[in-house]
This record gives sequence, structure tokens and C-alpha cells, in this order.
Amino acid sequence: MERLQKVIAAYGYTSRRKAEELIKKQKVMVNGKIVTELGSKVSEHDIISIDGVIINKDVKHEYYILNKPRRVISSATDEAGRITVVDLIDTDARIYPIGRLDYDTTGLILLTNDGEFANTLMHPSMEIEKTYMAKIDKILTKEDILALKKGITVDKRKVEIRHFKVKKKDLEKGTSIVEITIIEGRNHIVKKIFKELGINVLKLSRVSYGFLDIKNLKSGEYRNLTIKEIKKLYASAKK
Repeated sequence: MERLQKVIAAYGYTSRRKAEELIKKQKVMVNGKIVTELGSKVSEHDIISIDGVIINKDVKHEYYILNKPRRVISSATDEAGRITVVDLIDTDARIYPIGRLDYDTTGLILLTNDGEFANTLMHPSMEIEKTYMAKIDKILTKEDILALKKGITVDKRKVEIRHFKVKKKDLEKGTSIVEITIIEGRNHIVKKIFKELGINVLKLSRVSYGFLDIKNLKSGEYRNLTIKEIKKLYASAKK
């Protein structure tokens, strides 16, 4: 027996949080009866429907890696009608992004309709390394670099920086290209790290997520994750 909201997410209908909202709004039925209790549990034999549509039958899980372009929303839908990461994937499945990248941030993002997979990777206990390339509006001093390597406190919580390297300097324009690896998933976290040092991020791209990278994907391109990659992500989550 599993909690209803967890099962809804596992079948790829929506996230666990959104599933809880649907339950509260009395949109979820189990075996023909409306369920409003968030603690309700179901078995694999129960029939779950949302707005009258049965969701738990022969669901095929899909897994994608996308090189997100700039000015694309990291969401399944957008009320303002802007392009989302889901719009870029050719599938009829109810996929959604695992985590998010800012509207103006490019790079690697994963999408799936496997709720268990998504929740596993997004769990706070996970320490998946995420590497970013950032263009900043400063030539860093030795003090700046030392502070970054020691870790920066953002919103009263220290951010562990696993790796940091200056890749390029433009002395004429006063800008730098830097590589930074963190395990954080908080909103705008890379921009906030540099903001603590009085530095603005001009451009930002996530170039890797754990062992995955986007070297062979152009902006807007995507591919299916291989079975080997999916198993490796699951395995790393259980360590």
C-alpha cells in the first residue's frame, strides 16, 4: 500500500505536491469514490481516476535530456502562454521537468513522466553535482576565488562549492567565464552566490548533471536517456 499522492506522481500524471492539491479539490476518485484524505493509501489493484479519467493503466515511462534554450520556461505549462521545456519534446506523455532552470538560463534539464524517478532525484538528501558555466561582470581577485572555494552563505545557509575554475578573462571588457560545481537546487542559487560578492551573472548555462552532459546536443535539441543512464541515476540515488 502506498500513499495516493505518491502513486499519482509515480504514474506521471503530475508532481506529488500538485497531486495533493487535486485530492483537496475532490478531483481524485479511487474505485469510483471521491478521496479527500491526503493520508489515504491505495494498492496496485485500485482504480485511480482524476476528473473522470483513469490514470493507472499501462503507463509507459519516458525519460529525456534537453539542452534548454534561453527564454523557455522550466514548467509543463505556462499561464502567460510562453514556450515551456515540455513544448520542445515530441511526445503525448504527461512529462514534466525534474527541477528547473531560470527563464534566461540555458543548458541541461531532465524531463520524465516517472514520478518516483523525479522525486528520487529531487530529494534533499541527494547530492548530485551540477556544473555551470557563467559569464560574470568582473575579473576575480584572489580574495574572490578563495571565498568561493571556501563556500558562500546564501540566505543564512552555506552553499558547498565542489569545484571552481576561471576559464577565461576579458580584461578589456572586465568580464570572466567561470566554471562552478554545486549540489544545491535552490532557485537562482548560482546568481545568488555571485551576488553575495557583488558580482552579476550575465549569462548562465548548466553543462552537466551528475555524469550526464550536453556536449552532443545543440540548443533546443533533446534525446531519450538510455536504460543504462536511468539505472545509473537510480543507483547513485541509493548510495
